[in-house]
Amino acid sequence: MMEKSIKQYSKLFKALSDETRLRIIVLLTERELCVCQIEEALSLSQVKVSRHLTVLRYSGLVENRQEGIWVYYSLAQPKNKIEEGLFESFRKYLYKEDYFANDLLKMKECVLRPLKTISKKD
Repeated sequence: MMEKSIKQYSKLFKALSDETRLRIIVLLTERELCVCQIEEALSLSQVKVSRHLTVLRYSGLVENRQEGIWVYYSLAQPKNKIEEGLFESFRKYLYKEDYFANDLLKMKECVLRPLKTISKKD
């Protein structure tokens, strides 16, 4: 039983140990986002964003849904008190950090634009 918890927590913290994945998680604590909105807010390529979203999805931190050609990501329901506390801490404290505040500002600007003007998809 204890070994399962350790592996679960190790996978959680490994997923959060990357700068790009942490930036994505902070954005998703605010709202559900389309992949292209994440790309725009973080000024990253689709390939890089998708690779990191795959890691986050595998770790169980995010979930996705498809609507037409658009794929949207959101935070998954916390599976334990640690995830619950982490998400709450991200909302309370990381928003105040300049680095994340910048990302959040860019995200809030890009969600006001139609997806077709953000996306590279035809």
